[in-house]
Amino acid sequence: MSEVLLHYTRAGKVESIHRGDIVAVDTKGKIVDVVGDAHKDMFWRSAAKPFQALPFVYEGGLEKFNITEAELALLVSSHSGEPVHVNLVKSILEKVHVELNVLDCGSARPMSSKAAKILAENKEKPQAVHNACSGKHSGMLALCQMLGIPVEGYTKPDHQVQKIMHQSVAECAKISPEKLEIGIDGCGVPVFYLPLYNMSLAYARLAKPSDGDWREKEAAVTKIRNAMIAHPLVVSGTGRIDEAVSAITKGRIIAKIGAEAVYCLASTTDGIGITFKIEDGSYRAINPVVIGTLKRMDLISKSEYDQLIEKYPPILKNHRGDIIGTIETMF
Repeated sequence: MSEVLLHYTRAGKVESIHRGDIVAVDTKGKIVDVVGDAHKDMFWRSAAKPFQALPFVYEGGLEKFNITEAELALLVSSHSGEPVHVNLVKSILEKVHVELNVLDCGSARPMSSKAAKILAENKEKPQAVHNACSGKHSGMLALCQMLGIPVEGYTKPDHQVQKIMHQSVAECAKISPEKLEIGIDGCGVPVFYLPLYNMSLAYARLAKPSDGDWREKEAAVTKIRNAMIAHPLVVSGTGRIDEAVSAITKGRIIAKIGAEAVYCLASTTDGIGITFKIEDGSYRAINPVVIGTLKRMDLISKSEYDQLIEKYPPILKNHRGDIIGTIETMF
């Protein structure tokens, strides 16, 4: 059962509550910390992207198409639609010889308000390339080209590239493919339904590939991890906590958001993967729970904690800028 994670207060009184579940797992599958239900089934949403990119990397796609480390980071991103992200999507598709109009993730307003404002000022409409999932879709198209699979219908669950990714995600999370159920994500492709525990296990193995029993895929997994460490801005976007956590800890912590407030973290030094899910899907709860979880598990120093609190203070302000309440961590 989900537990209370946050209190939002006003005038010293609790006004709103966010509940959720958190589980931390090491590379051997041992639960090292838990709040709520470690085995709650949930859709992994975009936090599964590193493992969807694995077949392309393992099959030699980086070398075949001269994909850079920044472009690899873009393949696993939930990006903000900033120019750096848009340009990387275009570069990848050019390298794999796929036209932009083949992207079938749907047009979407950039997550970056600044990027969206620039589009509006230029009287331009958001396109598929601005979609936060256009990197993942670029990876799917690249895998098609890599393996000689037709790109037509690549978003459908019965398409060969989706079957390959389904198998990859199951293997990474150490769950039977037959038990890995799917739904359809916001960008139109299959999304995976599995226990939070298995999500954390996959991230623990990603965090420290040498201890993750990857066998012949260890080198490919290491490339994905290193790209996420080296390019946190590409994986997320300006001002987002995903980028801030990785930058402030100098890559010691990897962070990856998913829709409906599912979120994964990984400690590369400890080989620990962490997943939390906010029960009501509220994005506003993510920042304080990320910081609270890292502090609870002693995975960040006092200086790092202070830097994160300075960037994302646990206070509430009104439209005039007055402080009128607090965000209190309850776990």
